[in-house]
Amino acid sequence: MSDPKLNYLPCPDAGAGHRMAFWEWGDPQASHVVICVHGLSRQGRDFDVLAQALVAKAGGALRVICPDVVGRGKSDWLADPQGYQIPAYAGDMFALLSHLQPQTQTLDWVGTSMGGLIGMAVFGQKQFPLPIPLRRLVLNDVGPSIQWEALARIGAYLGRAVRFDSLQQAADAMWSISTSFGPHTPEQWLELSRHMVKPVPGSDSAVTLHYDPAIAVPFVAVTQEAAVQGEATLWALYDGLQAQTLLLRGAQSDLLSPQTAHLMTERGPKARLVELAGVGHAPTLIAADQVATVTQFLLD
Repeated sequence: MSDPKLNYLPCPDAGAGHRMAFWEWGDPQASHVVICVHGLSRQGRDFDVLAQALVAKAGGALRVICPDVVGRGKSDWLADPQGYQIPAYAGDMFALLSHLQPQTQTLDWVGTSMGGLIGMAVFGQKQFPLPIPLRRLVLNDVGPSIQWEALARIGAYLGRAVRFDSLQQAADAMWSISTSFGPHTPEQWLELSRHMVKPVPGSDSAVTLHYDPAIAVPFVAVTQEAAVQGEATLWALYDGLQAQTLLLRGAQSDLLSPQTAHLMTERGPKARLVELAGVGHAPTLIAADQVATVTQFLLD
């Protein structure tokens, strides 16, 4: 497997600013760009398989950008954990779009879970002129209405500072809370897990999770009442989307309900819904059928 190029982009915040890392696949001069944004506790290398498939299908004439949202992966950690929220993440993505603007003529976005919400926040606000218009959008198992039980499930493990004796031990532990991702071979899961950890300083083999545990601070502070109240804002953002939209839903998802998914096909961009059997929240876009569905939507 080839490796992507790692880049860093300075982003403003309420303090001294921070750097956001992003991984780049394909032709850095390509005018067609696909941005892939990961879920809450994940990082940009989640899209390695999809990115390589997209570049191959495009004959190399494509640039795929996979950011590590601030606080994750190779990106900086924030001094103030209240910055770990969608509006701030969207601000970083505006900075990324401005950075990409000179060479970009066609823009697509793939957002898994939180990455989909960030996409809605960036592209659903008509009052803000975009550096680059969005052509196609993939929302991976997320929508304006999110099931509270799923948020509670995620909040139960998010932000724990954990040390593992080895990569394999870390992979096993992450699998115990990630079986809803659907079937994976041991090799696939180990590769996905490799970028979810970083070495413990001073140790030969011990690792810890890649993200700042403080990303959990604003997440666990959200009440069920506040989540329900926020749905109106999210629906307004969804209704403001202009791009052709593909909605993926794990058929066993506990985060995106069937009712919400079908409503998303009837309003706003009227997404095309594809349900994935044997998968919950959230599809990893590694299985051949998932990769084919996304690449065909973006490139055919």
